[in-house]
Amino acid sequence: MKAIILAAGRWTRLAPITDTIPKPMISIAGRPILEHTIENIYTQVDEIIIVVKYLSEIISNYFWDNFKATKISYHIQGDEKWTGAAIRGIKFEDDFILINWDSIFEKKDLDNLINSSNYWALVLETETPEKYGIFEQDSNKFAIKIVEKPTEFIWNLANLWVYKFSSKMLELVDDIKLSSRWEYEITDAINLFLELEDFELLKLEWEFIDVGYPKDIEIAEKRLKEILYKKPEFWEYNIIEKFWEYSISLWIPENQIKKIIEFSQDKTDIAMIKWTWDLKRFSSEEKFEKWYNNKNRFLFCLLEKNNKIAGIWWGRPTNLPKINTITDNKVYNIVVKERENIHTSWIRIYPEFRWKGLSKVIFNSEVYYRNLFPKALICIDIEKENIASQKAYEKKWYKYFATWKNDNESTWTSTDRMIYISFPEKIIK
Repeated sequence: MKAIILAAGRWTRLAPITDTIPKPMISIAGRPILEHTIENIYTQVDEIIIVVKYLSEIISNYFWDNFKATKISYHIQGDEKWTGAAIRGIKFEDDFILINWDSIFEKKDLDNLINSSNYWALVLETETPEKYGIFEQDSNKFAIKIVEKPTEFIWNLANLWVYKFSSKMLELVDDIKLSSRWEYEITDAINLFLELEDFELLKLEWEFIDVGYPKDIEIAEKRLKEILYKKPEFWEYNIIEKFWEYSISLWIPENQIKKIIEFSQDKTDIAMIKWTWDLKRFSSEEKFEKWYNNKNRFLFCLLEKNNKIAGIWWGRPTNLPKINTITDNKVYNIVVKERENIHTSWIRIYPEFRWKGLSKVIFNSEVYYRNLFPKALICIDIEKENIASQKAYEKKWYKYFATWKNDNESTWTSTDRMIYISFPEKIIK
């Protein structure tokens, strides 16, 4: 199955923002709106076709030809206007998902829909049907027709611009005529499709975020973080990224917490005993829960393909001590300027999975600093005797920048430690 995402228009309602950037590339919670949509569907399709026109090179230069190994291609919309014209010229034989760029839906809603065997449209019950395209349905909950902004009540199911069609739809858009607004409207093609196929109307179960006006951007920024990246309750977890044969989840599956405690209590694991406090910190489920709820920690878990735990990573905002030594003036200036954005982090890779570069896999998910805290500088402090960890963090993704001495401003008392930091690219450039 394929997906087509409509992302061609300029959308003057979002000016002046869209004077220099296409509307789907407006950043919400650390990444473009379009990327949030792609992130939520890419595992369910074998190709994503993005319909582009206005400042199309900005979109294609960002995504190139794939998203985490799922193929991306581009279709340039011609001069004919509106949504029906957007997909004219696209030809293939598969079923496909059609979705507009300007609403962000929860992944669990989209997963349920995409896995349906029927053709369908996503709808929402509304008390103001005159403001929407409205579907009328029969007694079997199949669509009879869709009417744009009806002046008389026909039903209350609003069109949300998410559909599943057969490839026949790509032929039907060639048959539609100019509407009274002198535009080629996809709703006319949908009505033709309804004459050929059963078309289910599936109600939205979860929340969605709409971005149509400048005021919506700030609201969407806040709400998206609350929905997608909230700190879960103890025992909750949610897989949010996949890499190779591994997956990254926010928090930890319940059946793995006992395994972490077991690893932490293994006194034969010299590295764990010598360089961490995990023997005491994770000595029981009760202490684990107290540790989790005590401070603003965001915890991530790395699971291999059989859901075996490979490691954990957590971070939180912190106050670094007064810097004693920074030899790189550029780095020093960044640290001073961004001091309020300093976060500390900790990584544990468990014995079977060490020396495979997996700490970098966890960090490369970018979930923490790209979505939760886009400006964060992620720091890890390492004791000078811990040579193995020093070598691990002296890769290109971390930069050693300081040692320090004890002073009155700091609760960090050791003189035998170093700080390693990961700089977001937009800050270090």
